[in-house]
Amino acid sequence: MYTLIRENMLGEQHKRYIIYQTGKALHYLHSAELIHRDIKPSNVLVNEDCLAKICDFGLIRSVEDEDELPPVLTDYIATRWYRAPEILLGSKKYSKAADVWSFGCMIG
Repeated sequence: MYTLIRENMLGEQHKRYIIYQTGKALHYLHSAELIHRDIKPSNVLVNEDCLAKICDFGLIRSVEDEDELPPVLTDYIATRWYRAPEILLGSKKYSKAADVWSFGCMIG
């Protein structure tokens, strides 16, 4: 998706469809109690049929059992331009909202 944005190859209708698909994929990850932690345009793959998929699951973490053991979450995640404020301020405890922030930055 990064290349499509840089080359200005997307029409308004394409952008909406890609945003919709990325949002649905993020919702699916969050419903499985997973945090991607690196949502950015270069981690969204788009084919010639305008089908989008999230990739690069190297930083993904589960937050299913937050009450028992806190998940190991680092403050060095995601590309700087897409990091949520709580991560920028050094918080070691964050939630799915960090992905939503990154998704919003990507839309912007």
